[in-house]
Amino acid sequence: MKELEFEEFYRSGRDVCLRAVLAAVGDRQLAEDLVAEAFSRAWAAWPRVRGHPAPRAWIVRTALNTRISWWRRRRHEVALGDHDGREAAVESGGAGLDPALLAVLRELPRRQREVVALRVFLDLDTATTAKTLGIAPGTVTAHLARAVGTLRGHLVTLDTPEAGS
Repeated sequence: MKELEFEEFYRSGRDVCLRAVLAAVGDRQLAEDLVAEAFSRAWAAWPRVRGHPAPRAWIVRTALNTRISWWRRRRHEVALGDHDGREAAVESGGAGLDPALLAVLRELPRRQREVVALRVFLDLDTATTAKTLGIAPGTVTAHLARAVGTLRGHLVTLDTPEAGS
């Protein structure tokens, strides 16, 4: 029974969690690795995760925390060459995200990307987003407003009336 319940949770949540993490990190391969790790941790702690008020938010937060842990372990490694993976991530689009949107999301500050991932891609309310990120609800609102303003400014297309003026 536990296996079937987790399998259904995985099937119904994997893509939306992947899109949210991709929006936050901007690199498809990294996002896939982080989401896979988060789901494996969720399986290990399934009774606790199942009881969480927003299990998908738990997955995304765990994925983002894992990224930080991985970064801390690797920050002393020396990079080879000057390729940072941005071109491949933007070209691939990935997980149903428009490459132009992904490129603009990558330019947002980390916290704004996280708020967009939880509020927009997971459709969490402000209070749940705040609790998941460990910040105040007003801070969530402020980050979301700044992110939306930035996105709006970068994603206005030429066929809109405002762009032709």
